[in-house]
Amino acid sequence: MQIKYLLSGGAAAIALSLSACDTKTDAPATSAEAETPVEAQGLPEIVVTDAELEGNPFRQEWDTPYGVPPFADIRDEHYMPATKKAILELRADVDAIVSNPEAPTFENTVVALDTAGASLNKVLNVFSNITNTDTNDTLSDLEAEIWPMLTRETNAISFNEDLFKRVQAVYDQRDRLGLDEQDARLLELTHREFLRNGAALSPETKAEVAAINEELSGLTTKFGRNLLLSTKAFKIEVTDEAELAGLSDDFKSALKVEGEDKWVLTVDRSVYETFMTQSENRDLRAKLFDGYRLRASEGEYDNGPLAIKIAQLRAKRAELMGYKSHAHYQLETRMAKTPKGAEEFLLRVWEPGIERAKEERAAMQDMVGDEFQIAGYDWWHYAEKVRQELYAFDDNALKPYFELGAVRAGASDVASKLLGVTLEPVEVESWNPDVTAYDVKDAETGEHLGLFMADMYARDSKRGGAWMSSFRDTSNVNGNNIRPIITNNLNLIKPPEGEPTLMRFDEVETLFHEFGHGLHGLLTQIRYSTFSGVDGPRDYTEFPAQILEHWAGAPEVLATYANHYETGEPIPLELIDKMNAAATFNQGFKTTEFIAASLLDLRWHMLTSEEAAEITDAREFEQKVLEEYGLIPEIEPRYRSQYFSHIFAGGYSAGYYAYLWSEILDADGFTAFRDTGDIYDPELSAQLKKWVYESGGLREADELYRNFRGSDPTIEPLLKLRGFSEQQPSEG
Repeated sequence: MQIKYLLSGGAAAIALSLSACDTKTDAPATSAEAETPVEAQGLPEIVVTDAELEGNPFRQEWDTPYGVPPFADIRDEHYMPATKKAILELRADVDAIVSNPEAPTFENTVVALDTAGASLNKVLNVFSNITNTDTNDTLSDLEAEIWPMLTRETNAISFNEDLFKRVQAVYDQRDRLGLDEQDARLLELTHREFLRNGAALSPETKAEVAAINEELSGLTTKFGRNLLLSTKAFKIEVTDEAELAGLSDDFKSALKVEGEDKWVLTVDRSVYETFMTQSENRDLRAKLFDGYRLRASEGEYDNGPLAIKIAQLRAKRAELMGYKSHAHYQLETRMAKTPKGAEEFLLRVWEPGIERAKEERAAMQDMVGDEFQIAGYDWWHYAEKVRQELYAFDDNALKPYFELGAVRAGASDVASKLLGVTLEPVEVESWNPDVTAYDVKDAETGEHLGLFMADMYARDSKRGGAWMSSFRDTSNVNGNNIRPIITNNLNLIKPPEGEPTLMRFDEVETLFHEFGHGLHGLLTQIRYSTFSGVDGPRDYTEFPAQILEHWAGAPEVLATYANHYETGEPIPLELIDKMNAAATFNQGFKTTEFIAASLLDLRWHMLTSEEAAEITDAREFEQKVLEEYGLIPEIEPRYRSQYFSHIFAGGYSAGYYAYLWSEILDADGFTAFRDTGDIYDPELSAQLKKWVYESGGLREADELYRNFRGSDPTIEPLLKLRGFSEQQPSEG
């Protein structure tokens, strides 16, 4: 088990990268197995009995198509005993490495660690996915128990002196071992992670760091739970249809409660953005706007104090580890290298972005005149009106051409032409009836590459946003070739039974984006799960997803899938031209809200331990930071602190800027395709497949990009695509 442990705490951030090997058949567990020697690591005794494991699906071979979990057989009560048993097995695996009387070798130490804990991986991959897509109160309570428990185990491995001595011994003789590139990379990353997790610290400091890690695990889990509960708790019920003036018929149908003359508004992102854009009801827009931006900011779900405490603990831990701040620690191995490097990059785009936003605000104010002052809850609505006026373009005119099934087919076609893979629909058991599954194969050889499962619709039990994940990772150790089970999750509004799912174009881009992540996980040709699939620094791993977005709107691609869902007619060329002409419209707003959140993230995590200790009010700190950068009051950061789950409940702390950094790469990379005159240029496609989608974390990110592109990226394509010029003056 290689710990790709992001030192952020919490379920998502623990990021245990365990072996992807199939679970071996074991004898039933008994309480005697709790006697694995753990006293030296200070771990609590774990007891699990035969009775607790009786009939537990996680203790059985999964004789299912593609090895998918038997979802119908897995119940909430199975997770804890299976986790306990798997932890005991992990402890035994690690103890076997440490107590091995033979001299440390690459195989008996580094590979053994990479492949340890297979049964734990089996449990956690299911648990972490289900708690994101179909959670309930019981599972939420289990998260609060299981993730801190796992933190203790990863602490024990990170701080196991005898284990680290063996790794160090192998590392010291690395030049004499004759390792191939993948072996050498595994050794390098394993050694580096031990050092970065604190293996060389004093015993006293290790104990402090371990305590912080465990506390963070509980806090970040609670942060995510508060946000989910707060988001689901907010609803606006509308009983007078006249209040829904401006909404499209299909959107109103999706909001309507079946069998009642009632419509329900929520703050799920798809509902929120669509309503804020379409609604003519200013008062109702203001209510939904406040509902969205004030989530998890008061009462029992208030995340403000949690954000402060998380930032303080991260700052303290960084200090103990010898770093100025958590951001300095996090960025050390990323492309930006330092917080200053990330901030300077963001400000290069912020300057023209904020100036464009001011122009956009002025255009909207001109439209409404003296009737009222444009406010934050007006921006989406009047930006769309200005866009329609300037470009005679209504985004709703696009939706009939973007039916979900057709969009999926278009994404699959791109994957086939660009990367040489096919997707064949298959019937497999899934965690929800809405899930669809596909067997992904190499188009030339027919080789199975992995199973792809897509869960597209929002529901109360599912967290918001869009993401890629996996139920099984890739590995190929000792000839045991394990291919991945990859998932994509969106939160589209589910239409009434029998009606099509019509998508906004930004939702189409999101589908292509997550599919890009999925392909990164599916195509990997790395034998070790430690750095297979979606691996690398945060400011690189968004690149394989973001570059695929460019194909979504390319005219030659739209021609293959954007057909009217009723008539079958292809999307008119003039509509594509209008869409492209309007593409840079409102980029001031989009750029500013994103960078505001990115700067806020950096500033939370650039705090020294002493500075963090002085923060007493999260909103006050947030406002001070944003005022310093000159954010205009009509624009909110995309994520305010109390619902910024990327950084306080996920793995993006000091790394939210990564999306924009990766945009340098994707803009530069797609420009290379455009410059050839063929967006499927065979030579570039082959390099993209080899060095990006297949290579995982085989080399450092900048080297992987250069191998694909032939040169380092430049920022100019990014600015051009956003319609900016870096030479625009700033008014401060």
